[in-house]
Amino acid sequence: MTGWTADRIPDQRGRVAVVTGANSGLGLVTATELARRGARVVLAVRNTAAGEDAARRIGGDVEVRELDLASLDSVRGFVAKLAVDHPAIDVLVNNAGVVLLGPRRVSADGFELQLATNMLGHFALTGLLLANLAAARESRVVSLSSITHRNAHLDFDDLMFERGYRATRAYGRSKLATTVFGIELDRRLRAAGSPIVSALAHPGLTRTNLTPRAWEHRGRLGRWIARAGLAATQPVEQGALAQLCAATEPGVRGGQFFGPSRLWETRGRVTEARISREAADPAVGRRLWAVAEELTGVTYL
Repeated sequence: MTGWTADRIPDQRGRVAVVTGANSGLGLVTATELARRGARVVLAVRNTAAGEDAARRIGGDVEVRELDLASLDSVRGFVAKLAVDHPAIDVLVNNAGVVLLGPRRVSADGFELQLATNMLGHFALTGLLLANLAAARESRVVSLSSITHRNAHLDFDDLMFERGYRATRAYGRSKLATTVFGIELDRRLRAAGSPIVSALAHPGLTRTNLTPRAWEHRGRLGRWIARAGLAATQPVEQGALAQLCAATEPGVRGGQFFGPSRLWETRGRVTEARISREAADPAVGRRLWAVAEELTGVTYL
């Protein structure tokens, strides 16, 4: 992967790509590069006005559809229409996410909001689109992890963090859950003999709008901390390369995990990233999968 850039993305004409959270940050860059290579790109966004603005900036063959990953009703409504309009989907980039630094918040379904958005919503979305992914040749699912997953732990007795809530720990837990999901999905796809590839990526420390939003409630001090933190990060165009590589590079294998190569994987060129022991544990994968099926009502593989 040495020196991998967006210029290495193969021709995407005739392919359909769905990118969640595509109106800004990593998702916007990912959608832009896929459209630039000729893909029909579905911008799956919570704010459709922001999505329409992004579509105008991207140009090419793009469409905007409403999707709130923190609502299972929204996920099901989104899939019901998309699955009919696009019987075959080549790429699903599970990019959308939230970062919270304030008090505990819950989703429309009563789940801790970061876990709901970052993992459970994508679990349901992927499962409901599995037949469409299977209908395409060489299709891929890319799950967006984070280096924070390595310091996190899944407490199955309090998965929703109802006791002793700390937002930063809850975020890390949501990204560990996302990583476990991507790896367990690969195991199950292989066992089923499916040609769908489940790969993972993380952006290191990247300059997006998630950090400033997370610190908004802290006033002037929070805004100063956000600006100082962003100064140490890499541009979003660089941070998006790992997920673009996972989504498009020929020969990517199921279970591969991509991220930056320098300074403890916080920045730099794309390389294969390190997965925590807990994330790679098949027993954890099986247990989280069973819980996710129960919570979302989506059963597959």
